[in-house]
Amino acid sequence: MKKEFYSNGKLLISGEYAVLDGALGFAIPSSYGQSLHVTPTTSGFLEWTSLDENDKIWFSAKFDLKDLRVVSTSDETIAKTLTSLLLEANAQNPLLPTDSDGFQIETHLTFPRSWGLGSSSTLINNIAQWGRVDAFQLLQNAFGGSGYDIACAQYNSPLTYQLKDGNPQVEKIDFDPIFKQHLFFIHLNQKQNSKEAIANYREQQFDKPQLVKEVSDITRRMIGASTLFGFETLMEEHEALLSKVLKIQPVKQRLFPDYFGAIKSLGAWGGDFVLATGDDKTRSYFKSKGFETVISYSKMSL
Repeated sequence: MKKEFYSNGKLLISGEYAVLDGALGFAIPSSYGQSLHVTPTTSGFLEWTSLDENDKIWFSAKFDLKDLRVVSTSDETIAKTLTSLLLEANAQNPLLPTDSDGFQIETHLTFPRSWGLGSSSTLINNIAQWGRVDAFQLLQNAFGGSGYDIACAQYNSPLTYQLKDGNPQVEKIDFDPIFKQHLFFIHLNQKQNSKEAIANYREQQFDKPQLVKEVSDITRRMIGASTLFGFETLMEEHEALLSKVLKIQPVKQRLFPDYFGAIKSLGAWGGDFVLATGDDKTRSYFKSKGFETVISYSKMSL
């Protein structure tokens, strides 16, 4: 019997980096995501096909059903990562019954892989749903990371996320500001390597408890902001704080010094999406700079 699973993509509005150390983060699940379809077969193999947002195959592999050894693949690196994920899930709860005759797996992204909206986290959560295992544990054992992206995969509303004694604490929140039509997400035309970005953060010397306290405070105030000006002030405060820790120039200073609104990095600095405040001139400004992907808050968020 065919099974289908779906997970939402993610964007971390506040708390990037500091959320790893226990800061309160504010995240939104995106209207874009990834599905996973599992069909039993009699092939004797686990046959995997990954499709992009245009239904074009970007990855394929065939695994031996008994030990998940790679039989053939279009990309050895991705196949090895997938093998480790499947083995980890199988170790937590046998994913592949011994009497199985084969599986055909298809994944479908609804966003370009380069966007950084969570092609990995949505896959992990889908595999966890299929295998009936803890997605947060699967993430930790396979990749590491804070886990906020797994929370977004599972929830259909804005949320706060915090690690307390290493355990994820997720709370749904009501974030529907009167100024949301002035919020835009712009893709920077490059995908950032999260592992490298986290490693850079870990190398820095700073007062960790103080950063966690200040970022958590900004998060609470952002969620409760009643005016666009107040929200913009907090965006800039967050940027200045992380810029000092990371020793990286804020994205507005670096790329868009003449932009009329506020701009804040989201997730790993230097790639993926940024959040900008603006108006009907925002799209034309960013497109004139060569950044074609400009998405409104209402279209991006669930």
